[in-house]
Amino acid sequence: MGILQSIKQWSATHHPRWLVLPRVILGIILIIKGISFIRDAVLLRQLLSENEVDIAGPLLPILITWLHLLCGFLIIIGLFTRWACLLMVPILTVAVVFINAPQGMMAGESEFIFSFLVLVILLFFLVEGGGRLSLDHFFEKYPR
Repeated sequence: MGILQSIKQWSATHHPRWLVLPRVILGIILIIKGISFIRDAVLLRQLLSENEVDIAGPLLPILITWLHLLCGFLIIIGLFTRWACLLMVPILTVAVVFINAPQGMMAGESEFIFSFLVLVILLFFLVEGGGRLSLDHFFEKYPR
């Protein structure tokens, strides 16, 4: 049995139902952040260019915004939960390390602690998966 299969088996037997609430809250947070990026796209571009993270030019802010929206939705409904978390981990890692850490943890407008907590929760659901109350589990239990 491979590592991924053993993680999946452990997750299936050790996933309490109350973990649905943090998963849904995580998805809502990602969607809200995506909406805030849509509302203030200039600020996102400015943050990326100031911190020399603007590697893809004008496409990177669009990609970040839509990944927040899409992955947030997928995490809420529990469909492709691990894949959605896997897509978001690099974005949040860059946000924590390159954008929020240089500002400092205690700066007035710093989102370091918030971004770090979201990253930790994403890593948790990357390992744990969607759980029993998710579309992942439903499609596994009732295949076509």
